[in-house]
Amino acid sequence: MNQPPAAAAANNLRVATYNIHKGVQGIGPARRLEIHNLGHAIEQLDADIVCLQEVRKMNRQAAARFARWPELPQADFLAPEGYTAVYETNAVTRHGEHGNALLTRWPVIRTGHQDISDHRFEQRGLLHVVIEVEGQPVHAIVVHLGLIKGSRVRQIARLREFIDREVPAHEAVVVAGDFNDWGARMRYAMNAMGLRDASDLRGPRTLTYPSRLPVAQLDFVYGRKLEPLSCTVPRGPIWARMSDHLPLVADFTLLN
Repeated sequence: MNQPPAAAAANNLRVATYNIHKGVQGIGPARRLEIHNLGHAIEQLDADIVCLQEVRKMNRQAAARFARWPELPQADFLAPEGYTAVYETNAVTRHGEHGNALLTRWPVIRTGHQDISDHRFEQRGLLHVVIEVEGQPVHAIVVHLGLIKGSRVRQIARLREFIDREVPAHEAVVVAGDFNDWGARMRYAMNAMGLRDASDLRGPRTLTYPSRLPVAQLDFVYGRKLEPLSCTVPRGPIWARMSDHLPLVADFTLLN
């Protein structure tokens, strides 16, 4: 498995975002369980904060179909040893529920959640987790934005209202997730909040979707009071088969 090198300095922070497609890949009879491979993959990322989307809390249909379906909710199952898992449901379906999750090796101070659904056909939310890094609070917000451009615009506006209300201006914040943002059109609105896109650096292209032959970047990590150092996407046949997205990994320096 190819993965980025670990962030070395004590004041460096590695953030990964990954849409795990509910731990299952394939269509029809060819559907296969990938949650066990995803657990190994997430550990290999060696990230301080792992932001996950399409995470199942439970699903009765999948549990009946797959013999090795984990007994634990997926967020808890995927958390490497020593990490804390935080999960909040976005969508309730006939067979279960799924949402966003955050895994972190740093202490969790508090958590919150806000529904940002724009219409009844897409249930969306943002997960807010405050962690303590080297004695400083860092706000991590996990998002999974809508498929329709107008929805994304309105959801970014609600994100801004949330940050203005919940995050003190002098504290660090990272916003990461599946933005469904073809062409990085939300970058301007995010920059207007003082949030810098870690992938907006000179370096290799960070295409994340679709995983087998990436043509677009739909997944982003933005930071404020954080200096971006690098942004990478693990590649290879193992990564290509675990989800329809590839993970995005960003290294930052935490500014005082």
